[in-house]
Amino acid sequence: MPPKSKKANIKVKVKFFTTLREIVGKKEEQIELSHSVTVEALLKQLTKTYGKELQDYLYDELGNVRGHLQFLVNGKSITALKGFKTKLSEGDQVAILPPVGGG
Repeated sequence: MPPKSKKANIKVKVKFFTTLREIVGKKEEQIELSHSVTVEALLKQLTKTYGKELQDYLYDELGNVRGHLQFLVNGKSITALKGFKTKLSEGDQVAILPPVGGG
């Protein structure tokens, strides 16, 4: 009897900017995830990897993602997709952007 097929993991690239880059110590990272992962699950995995400082940067006291941050998947804002329920696929690029100042 053949072994049960294992669901393949996917690799996505996460790009970090400004303060976030200082917290994680790099400008980008390739992360391996189980298939069919959402942006929300990716953020939870990142906080497990990088700890409280990253968690405090991404989430408020109530556990909600801070509203001033922007998240892009392959250059598109997740607000134009399915928000934090947007599913990630092999090779996707996720960018976490700080608020943009103007003047």
